[in-house]
Formats: sequence, structure tokens, C-alpha cells
Amino acid sequence: MTGGTTAAVQLIRAGEDIPVDTPRVPAREAAQDELSDPVYHEHDPNLLERGLDHFWDWVGDLFADAAGAAPGGPLGLVVLVLAVAGLGAALWWRLGTPSRTARVPQTLFGSTARSAADHRTTAAAHADARRWTEAVQELMRALVRSLEDRAVIDPRPGRTADEAAAEAGRLMSAHADRLRAAARTFDDVTYGGRTADEAAYLTLRTLDRELRAAKPVLSTGAARGAVG
Repeated sequence: MTGGTTAAVQLIRAGEDIPVDTPRVPAREAAQDELSDPVYHEHDPNLLERGLDHFWDWVGDLFADAAGAAPGGPLGLVVLVLAVAGLGAALWWRLGTPSRTARVPQTLFGSTARSAADHRTTAAAHADARRWTEAVQELMRALVRSLEDRAVIDPRPGRTADEAAAEAGRLMSAHADRLRAAARTFDDVTYGGRTADEAAYLTLRTLDRELRAAKPVLSTGAARGAVG
């Protein structure tokens, strides 16, 4: 090996130990260009997946914060959520489906006068078909019409179920609470958007039968007026 060749080899080996000092900005640009190659992003999540990931991360953080603040930690938070859900379900069941406009109770009877027996027959037909809402409505009309026929309350056009129950309850105090409950059930299914069930119908049927056998009790003032 000649002296020139030996010197060249020594220079090359010496150069291997010298670090290459590339400027920062060109290096960053070169890295960005390299990483922009689609081959590096074939398996990246799409926009929807990234959005869902952020959402669930947010929900997880929110749950963690709430669990830390709730008495009893995560278990206490679960109990609290179940309690709120149960309260909401109870209110929904009691109040019925919310309506857009308030409904004012209207008259109990329609324009066509029917006897108590007619109303009872119609109520029984609805009950046989398991149309409990209609059965309850007709049976309440039968109950009030029967009270009118017996002169327990005076026949009066335009009377509501609540008014009939209040008037009859004053002369049949033993049944006053159940009369008010029956009127409230009638209003709930007729104007409140709720639906009746078999239990409501059977309860009202029992009340109707007991009222037919019961005698009104005149108050002291009413009795004196009748005597005078």
C-alpha cells in the first residue's frame, strides 16, 4: 500500500468519529416531511374515532371527579344515580306523560243523557275488551248518574267529577275519601294523559256497588231544613 493510500484511509477513519452537525430547522423540516408520508398513518383513527375517544375520556374524567366528591366514593355515586332515577320514574308514573298544554277538567257527561244502567253496560263491555281507561270513565259516569237518580245529589248539567264527589261525600262521609280518589282517577285518565288498569276499574266497581247499597246521612243543618 502506498503512502498516499494509507493517508486517505486514515482520514476516512478519523472522519467517522466526527459528529455531523445538521442545523435544527432543516432537521425538523426533514423529519416532518418524512412523517407526512401516508405509510405512517395507515392505521391512525379517523375523525369520528378521535372524537369518540375524546368524549369517553371526558366522561371518564367527569365520573372520576364526581366519584371523588360523592360520599362513599364510586359506590356512593352509583347509589345516588339510582336514587335520582327512581325518583324520576316515580314522578313520571304519578304525573303521567307531560303534555304541551294544560287541560282543564270538563263536564262529566256528554250532550246525550244516558241512564246509570247504560253507562254500567258500556263500562262492562270495555272491561271485557280490556280497555280499562274507557271502562273507568263509563263506570264513574254510572256512579254519579246513580247518585242523581237516588236524589243523593241534584242533577246538574256541567258538573265535573270532582264536584260530584265533593257533593256526595258530604252526605256519605264514610265514602268521601274514596269518592275523591275515584274522581281524581277519572281526571287523570281523561285529562291527564294517563291510562287506567284493571285494578283501577275493580276499585271503582267495588265503590259503585257499595254506594248503591249505602244510605246518605243528612247533616244536622240539612235535617232541620228538611223538617222546617
